[in-house]
Amino acid sequence: MIDERVMRVWAQVGKHTHGASVTVADICAAAVAGVGVDGAAVTLATGTSTVRRTVHATDRIALELEQRQSVFGQGPGVDVCATGGPVFAVDLAAPAEQARWPAFARAALARGVRAVFALPMQVGAIRLGVVDLHRAGPGLMSPYELADALAFADSAALLLLDTAAGAPADTAELAWQREESSAYSAEVHQATGMLAVRLGITAGSALARLRADAVACGRGLGDLAYDVIEGGRGGDTARQIAVLAQDADRLEYAALAAHGRGRP
Repeated sequence: MIDERVMRVWAQVGKHTHGASVTVADICAAAVAGVGVDGAAVTLATGTSTVRRTVHATDRIALELEQRQSVFGQGPGVDVCATGGPVFAVDLAAPAEQARWPAFARAALARGVRAVFALPMQVGAIRLGVVDLHRAGPGLMSPYELADALAFADSAALLLLDTAAGAPADTAELAWQREESSAYSAEVHQATGMLAVRLGITAGSALARLRADAVACGRGLGDLAYDVIEGGRGGDTARQIAVLAQDADRLEYAALAAHGRGRP
């Protein structure tokens, strides 16, 4: 059964689509409206936290914050990509946070930003990047706002994976996938790892292909993963997943497609 928070988050996203397919821009706009922040950005991280590409920013300040983190190699979003956990800068004017991110803190304060909430985009052990939320005032999010913010970050991760696999983005479909009971099972992780090693692609590409195949076949992700492990689909699966061998280009293409409405 779909969780009430997931339903509410996707309902908020749906208000921004105006009947079109969901984009990263829609998720960012819904997050800004839903969790009481002033701006948002989604950035992919490839390989290490120093290789970053911003997919979407809601405003000029959000974009500049991402650029400063890339240039300085420091900031909450950089730390998220390195550690995999959320990082909160609740008051960039505080001595402790200025000592932790000196160059970034100065740049953010100069733009009128006092707080940054960096949330990982992650599916299982696969790290895709970070959602950075900022606001002019200092202070923590409420537990309710934080839970919603994490749901928005999960939604962005699912959207990027599905776009990379060529699946159309729909709010109802993505909400179902978010709650599908087998989505994070041991079999899914094992099958993802097997395909990644066999084909020399990243785990993110392998999982994207599994998800696309599950949707196309109308099957549960766990059932399909079991078939891959047992060799039931054998070379057929390998041939289908081979199209994702150039993963860096696929992710960049997916980011551009998700930023607009449709593929460029």
